[in-house]
Amino acid sequence: MTETEIPEDHPRYASLVTRHRIEAGVEKGITSKQGLIAQGRGEAFDYLLGERTLPSADAAERAAAATLLTADRPVLSVNGNVAALAPAETVELAEAVDADIEVNLFNHTDDRVRRIADHLREHGADGVKGLAGDGEIPGLDHARGIVDADGIEAADVVVVPLEDGDRAEALDAMGKTEIVIDLNPGSRSPRTADIPIIDNLIRAVPNVTAHARELADESPAVRRDAIDAFDADEALADAEAAIREGSFEMSDT
Repeated sequence: MTETEIPEDHPRYASLVTRHRIEAGVEKGITSKQGLIAQGRGEAFDYLLGERTLPSADAAERAAAATLLTADRPVLSVNGNVAALAPAETVELAEAVDADIEVNLFNHTDDRVRRIADHLREHGADGVKGLAGDGEIPGLDHARGIVDADGIEAADVVVVPLEDGDRAEALDAMGKTEIVIDLNPGSRSPRTADIPIIDNLIRAVPNVTAHARELADESPAVRRDAIDAFDADEALADAEAAIREGSFEMSDT
C-alpha cells in the first residue's frame, strides 16, 4: 500500500502516513534503519500526548517563529527522518523565515547527504547546505560535528528537529539559540533548548510556519512579546504532566 492508497477516513491515517514515509525514506536511501526505531519511539510519546498540539507547544511554536524572524542567520537542520516526514513543510518554513536548510547526519555518508539534498530540492528547496563540510561543531567527535562554515557554524539560531542531545549541548556551548522539536520532554535536546517544542514534527513545522506568516508584518515589539511570554521550563513540565496524566479512555468526540 502506498501513501496515496491509505484511506483518509482511517482512524490511524496520520500514523499510517508517517510510518509509510519513514519506510519509503529507508528505501530511497535518505533515512537510516535506526530512523525506524526513532520514529516508533516518537510515535509512542505522541500517543501518550493524545496526538495533539498542547497549548504550551503552540506557544513554543509561536515563540520559535518570532525568534526565527528576528534572527540574522537562521538555519534549519535536517536529518533523514525530517527529510522523509516533512520535506515540503521544511522548505515552506525556510521560505517563511528566510532560513537556510542544512543536512546534518549522525549516520553520515556523502551519498546520503546528496540524496537528502536532492529530495529537498524535489520539494522546492532552492539551495541546501551540508555538502561542503568545511566547518565544525567543537566537542563532537562523530559526523554530526561536520557542518558548513557558512551554515550551522555561522548561524545565530538553529532549529534542531528530533532527539539529538549531544549536538544540542554542543550547539549551546557555541552560544547558538536553539529551537528543538522533540516528543520526549525528558530528552537532553529539549532540556538544553532555548525553545523546546514538544510536538509531533508533522504538526510542529506547519504550525511554526503559520505563526511566522502571521507575525511577518507585526512590529518587533509584538515578536518580542511572543518570545518573552514563553517559558521553557513550564512547557516541559506541561508536556510531562500531559504524558503522566493522560488516559486511554475513549473520548465521546
